[in-house]
Order: sequence, then structure tokens, then C-alpha cells
Amino acid sequence: MTAVGIDVGKAALDLAIDGVPGVVRFANSTAGIRKLVRRLANVGDVRVVVEATGGYEDALLEACCDAGIWVSRINPRQARDFARATGELAKTDAIDARLLCLLSRLFADRLRRHQAPAPWQCELRDWLRRRGQVVTALQAQKQQMAMTSPGVRKLMARTIAALKRERAAIDQQMQALLRTHTTPALHSSKGMGPIFQATSLALLPELGTLTRQQVAKLVGVAPMNRDSGQMHGKRRIRGGRAPVRVALYMATLSAVRWDPVMRAHYQQLRA
Repeated sequence: MTAVGIDVGKAALDLAIDGVPGVVRFANSTAGIRKLVRRLANVGDVRVVVEATGGYEDALLEACCDAGIWVSRINPRQARDFARATGELAKTDAIDARLLCLLSRLFADRLRRHQAPAPWQCELRDWLRRRGQVVTALQAQKQQMAMTSPGVRKLMARTIAALKRERAAIDQQMQALLRTHTTPALHSSKGMGPIFQATSLALLPELGTLTRQQVAKLVGVAPMNRDSGQMHGKRRIRGGRAPVRVALYMATLSAVRWDPVMRAHYQQLRA
């Protein structure tokens, strides 16, 4: 397979192909992605690596999966650590694309193919993102109310009421999707509320395709060894998908409090 690296930006996609000099830029738009996919199809069997950029890569990943192109999305920290390991301290879009291409070639056996989410998972993810934005805005408005005059506070109260109505509408949309697509396993324990269910299904589409050990590592709840010679360090969790981990933590707090089986298991682990 030919190694390929694509640096993703808000407006542009920089394509680097192993063995081909230079970097080619495409627009990060429907037309630009279509041209890029055609370019990859002409290369043949490729292994594409892109860096997670907060959602700007979603359309590219979807197009690659639809075209049957092998693509992997990696954590930005991994990409930056790899760049430092090569001695490359400069950072440009072209350099990043070439480094991702090199990573694709050197770590072919360590990369995980991107699991394309179902259309309903994409919709659920978008609702979840919007809910997070609304919750953040609500918190900001509530914090600022204490520092304003009564007239401004009255105006802010109307803004807060509107945000609460939007949050309720989003919750209804998410629950409609969850009623259609969740399995009994996601209702099997106290604490597994709609937010946890939505986060798990939208931000962890690999569920059901990986082992429990792989999922734990992907989320960032697997204790990592810190051993060297005769030293055996304390194992700690690190890395992983923070939004999923936060949702899992809140669900665990509720389960430990209200589910007797989970509470007994928690106390056993803490003993």
C-alpha cells in the first residue's frame, strides 16, 4: 500500500504521497474533497493518515470510507510527538502532510482503520456537539449575571430561558434517536442516562468491533505500565477520548451511588 498523509485545515487539505515530490493542496469543500478522492483512486491501493482537527476532517473521512479508501485518524498529540521524534521542530501545513505520510509508511502495522459511523450516529454527534455549546453558553450567562445591573440581568434571564428551551429541544431529538437505536445493554445499569448513551454511541462508533481491552485504551481508562529495570511505577490512565471518559466518569459516580452491584464492586476495588 502507498503511504499518504493529509494535513487538514478549515479551508484546505494538503496531500503528500510517498515517493511523489511536493505537496498538493485541495480546498476543504465538497468539490475539493471529490477531486482529492479521485487523485487517491488514481494512485491505487493507499493507506491514508489524517490528524483529528475538531471536526474539519469529518467530510474527508466520510468521502474516503464511501470510496473504499483505507484511512486512519490519529490523535494530534501523537502526530506532534512523532514530529519531535524525527527532529522536525518547524510546523507548516506542507511539513505536517509529509510527516503524516512518513508516519503512515513507518507505522503501517500500528494504525487502526477508521470505522465509519452510521448516518444516525453522525446526526447524534451533531446534536451532542450543539448541546455542549448550549450548556457552555448557559454556564457563561449564569456566571455573568451576578456582575451586571438589574436591567441587564433581566435581559440575560431571557437569554438563559431561550438557551434552556433549545437544550430541551436538543434532548428530545437525541432521545428520539436513542429510542430507535440503543440496545438493552445501554440501559442495564443505573447511571447510564441519555447523555452517556448519546456520547458512547456518537463518539465511540468502534463499540462492538473492538475487544474490551482495546476499547478501554481507546477511551483512556486502561492503566499504563511505568516499569524500568527494578522500578515498578504506579500505573495510571492517560490519553484517550476525553469527552467519552468524562461521560463515563459521571455515569460511574451515579452507578456507584445507586446500583448495589456496582457499589459493591467499587468498594472491592478500593479495598
